[in-house]
Amino acid sequence: MTITKAKKKTAVTASKSKAKAALIVWGGWDGHTPKDCADLFAPWLKSKGYRVVVSNTMDIYTNKRKMKNFNLIVPIWTMGQITPEQFAGLREAVLNGVSLAGWHGGMCDSFRNDTEYQFMTGGQWVAHPGNIIPHRIHITAPSDPIMKGLKDFDITSEQYYMHVDPSNGVLATTTFSGKHGNSPWIKGTVMPYVWKRTYGKGRIFYTALGHVANDFNVPEAFEIVKRGMMWAAGDKIQPEYVSA
Repeated sequence: MTITKAKKKTAVTASKSKAKAALIVWGGWDGHTPKDCADLFAPWLKSKGYRVVVSNTMDIYTNKRKMKNFNLIVPIWTMGQITPEQFAGLREAVLNGVSLAGWHGGMCDSFRNDTEYQFMTGGQWVAHPGNIIPHRIHITAPSDPIMKGLKDFDITSEQYYMHVDPSNGVLATTTFSGKHGNSPWIKGTVMPYVWKRTYGKGRIFYTALGHVANDFNVPEAFEIVKRGMMWAAGDKIQPEYVSA
């Protein structure tokens, strides 16, 4: 009996001390600076105690043994093609509780022909009228831990017009002026810009912010993604920045 208790105690201790693991998968269109984004967030995740694996191939999704050991997946892959085997591995991992956190086209303009992937992420890019333009981000859920302490802010970048799942839990929005891109009919359209959802047992976090790595020089944008990762992974959110 004593030996059994000792073994149980050792197992519990080992389980508690096991570091969480994150997978960053980058590639696709270089215009979204996927490697620079990976190089920005990998060190931050490591600073939070994560074991971080960075891959520039989606073949890792097919490795069931590795995939089940991740707590968080950060996809940074725009305008690519995912094989049925790769998506099956990713989908199975998320359904079984591995979480997903990402931004902009790296997560929601990844595979334009894969509607099941879009069903998982909760949205798909369709346009950014006017390309790089100034626009405002409105915090709609100020009491949510991902948004608490952050105020509405301005950013000059692509303003994403998206097809969005109505079941998403929306945390922030942007409103289109109709002045850009010869599309006056979208004037006043309020677009979800930060959301969270679930897919199976996995948590999903997304923001349309982050066209390029330099966009994260806007402190609110950087903070939102960091907090989104913490929420997705089931960590207690510890703010590193609040709006003045």
